[in-house]
Amino acid sequence: MTAYIGIDVSKRKLDGAWLRDPATGKIKTKVWNNDAAGFAALQDWVEHQTGRPLSDIHVVMEATGVYHEALAQTLHAAGAQVSVINPAHIRDFAKSLGVRGKNDKKDSVVLARYGATQQPALWAPEPTAIRELKALVARLEALDTDIQREANRREKAEVTQATEVMTSIDTVLAALRAERDRLARDIDDHIDRHPDLKNDQQLLQSIPGVGPAVSLRLMTTLRSRAFASARQAAAFIGVVPIPWESGDSVRARPHLSKTGAPKLRRLLYMAAVVSLRYTPDIAAQSQRLPRRGKPAMSALGAAMRKLVHTAFGVLKHQMPYQPQAASL
Repeated sequence: MTAYIGIDVSKRKLDGAWLRDPATGKIKTKVWNNDAAGFAALQDWVEHQTGRPLSDIHVVMEATGVYHEALAQTLHAAGAQVSVINPAHIRDFAKSLGVRGKNDKKDSVVLARYGATQQPALWAPEPTAIRELKALVARLEALDTDIQREANRREKAEVTQATEVMTSIDTVLAALRAERDRLARDIDDHIDRHPDLKNDQQLLQSIPGVGPAVSLRLMTTLRSRAFASARQAAAFIGVVPIPWESGDSVRARPHLSKTGAPKLRRLLYMAAVVSLRYTPDIAAQSQRLPRRGKPAMSALGAAMRKLVHTAFGVLKHQMPYQPQAASL
């Protein structure tokens, strides 16, 4: 019989809860440091308390930036079953239980109960090449943000004619741009060293509207998990429509779920604007929707979703994009 352990992960500590008896809700809790010694102590505690091997332990945690990753990888390598859950799903589940307030102990209990009742899918580590690429891409995006901020400061300094300030900003901008160029080369080299990544990049860029930035983000997202379908991938990225209806009279326009990957959604928005003109299948779809009474923004959201489905398809079948609009 599987034992369910909820782990609330923070930067420095791990709050754990073992659901001893799902029927009565009996819980046993413990706190460890979020480091290698804490991971070892957690494993010893779990095996000692439950009397079961790690292969019979199902650990449930939230995706908390990067702080959960080392623990998830350690437990997976040791043979435990691991699930990493979108925090929004856990919040909704806690509300359904009538849980009021929030603290680390409560959160770990909710996670354990979520595992026991929802039977979440098991997590598996990302391929090493994808994990390294994700880190490089995240750093590149951070540099882009820093460059934009400094450029905005430069504009303000120009208005006030603050010469010394402009000189300082120019020095920082030069360094940031040089580092961005170096990092972009590192990303290209990384992809060149991995033929499968190089092939994926070329396949994704065969889709009109998908350029280098969008293909990088799509590749690192779609290859980071074993998505069962294009619909599942679109739901993860947050580009599926959420209806809002109640009875016969209360109806609002559907909106995108916006769970998952906000940076990728921003890139997909711009790619969708281009694809409405240049991607045959998406252009055909955008012409059909207004005839069915759908507003323009619904067509744009549908284009974002179609891009994800198309990207999933070219990677799954390892075939360049081929328009299907003629057969619709």
